[in-house]
This record gives sequence, C-alpha cells and structure tokens, in this order.
Amino acid sequence: METIELKIYNIVGSQLCIEADDGQKVFSLIKKGFDEGKKITLSFQNVDMITTAFLNTAVGQLYRDYPEDKIKSSLEVVNIDPDDARRIKRVTDTAKAFYKDRDGQLKKSISEILGEGDNE
Repeated sequence: METIELKIYNIVGSQLCIEADDGQKVFSLIKKGFDEGKKITLSFQNVDMITTAFLNTAVGQLYRDYPEDKIKSSLEVVNIDPDDARRIKRVTDTAKAFYKDRDGQLKKSISEILGEGDNE
C-alpha cells in the first residue's frame, strides 16, 4: 500500500495549527488518501502550536467516516511534541466516543421530543 506524507506545516503555511479551517484542509487530504486506499503519514515537523479545534477537524472527524481499525492501520503521526501527541489522543478518544454513540443519542433525542419514554 502506498504511503503519502502530509507535511502539516506546508499545508497550513504556518507553525501555528490553530484554526478549524486549516484542520479541514488536512482532513480533506487524509480523506482523499484513504478513499484511494493509501496510508497517510502526518508530519508535524516545524509546527510549534496545535489546538484541539484544529485536531478535532483534522483528525477527530475521521471517526465519523471510517472505522477505528481503518484509521489505526492507515494513519501515522510523526515529528510531534509529546504534549501534542497527548492532545491528539484526547481528541481521538473523544471522537470515538461521540461517533460511536451518535445513533443512540439521536434515537434518545427523538424519543424525548416526541414525548415517548419515561412518561408512558
């Protein structure tokens, strides 16, 4: 399987990865690679600051579109500060939980709106 390296600094054009819009650019490139059956390496070389807003958009929403095993086998992160690596772990853990229970929460919300459930 071919691997594509995405250099975050080059995509964002800055040492600061703070905007969700920049995260969307990264997400779109990852998604394109995944859809073409390629592995993706995200390089954070020369990046000084990463926010959760950026990571939620760049990486977190992958869990909406792809199974966890696909992401684990097809995405690698390199050249990242240990604190930022922990930030990515938090974002991915939150995304997994959010997207895993999305259908259950939706059904619960619909039931509450329709007045079904506890008061029957």
